[in-house]
This record gives sequence, C-alpha cells and structure tokens, in this order.
Amino acid sequence: MEISQEHDLPRVQAHLLIQEQDEVLCKINDRLSLCAFDFVAKYQFPIPLEPDKRPVQYPSDREWNEWVFLLKRLATKRRIPARVLYNGQIKQLVTILENSLEMRHAAKHQSRPSKDDRNVLQLISAGLQVAKILKDAACMEYMDTLYLETERLIQIRKGSPGRVS
Repeated sequence: MEISQEHDLPRVQAHLLIQEQDEVLCKINDRLSLCAFDFVAKYQFPIPLEPDKRPVQYPSDREWNEWVFLLKRLATKRRIPARVLYNGQIKQLVTILENSLEMRHAAKHQSRPSKDDRNVLQLISAGLQVAKILKDAACMEYMDTLYLETERLIQIRKGSPGRVS
C-alpha cells in the first residue's frame, strides 16, 4: 500500500479571515512582549545594550523573538531563580518559550499561508502558558478572554453553537 501523499490529506477548517488571524497573532505578540517586559523589570534582570538598537524603555522596543531570546539566555545561564516561576518550572520555561515563537513568525510574515482554526487557538494557548509560567495573572486573563472570543467567532462562522453558550 502506498503512503498517503500531501494532496490526500483532509482539509482542515479555517473560518477566520487572514486579517482576523493576523489581528489575533499581533494581539498575542503585543501582550506577551508586555508580559516579558514586566517580568524582566520586576526582577531587575539585565537587558543587554545593542549598538544598533535603543535602550529598552517600553515592551515594544524589542520584538517578541528578542524577548524570548533574552529569557531563554537568562534561564540557561541560571539567572532566573526557580522560585519566581510558576511551580518552579525552570526546565519547562525554555520549551514553553520556544512553543510561543511561531506567533512572531506568523504575525510578521504576511505571505504565510492561512492557519487552521485549531492552530490559531493553539497559539493563544501557548501564549497563556508563557503568562502562567511567568506568573502574570493579567496576561493570563487577557489570553483566556482572547481564546474565548476567538473560539466564539469560529463557532459563529461554522454556523453551529458548539461549546459557546
């Protein structure tokens, strides 16, 4: 029996318009940048000065991937004490941060293909996990609300009530 080819795969559903996907991904990126900025500021972790960039004064002074790089470097050099993370999950921090990197790529590259509904919701969930491990309750609430709003919009587009009340 021949192995199934790509064209034989079932079509995954994408009910969000590409502009709506971009908007959701940008919201995730912006909120996670604020979450990282607040975390770094709260614990006064050093932010390296880069010759071609201005000093960090606002969350938007760095791209999400730059915040991820900084946090991963701090974690791998054991500069982040486990006590400041949710359940002391220092080993999981790097993995959780890496899972969130796709959002930056997806939001910044307009030529990317449309994402299916589940993938968009997974990206919001990845953002929620970052907020949780960094103990940012406001960011967690934001991500949860964004998830519910996005899920509700998908259900409306499907024309079925699903889990929406």
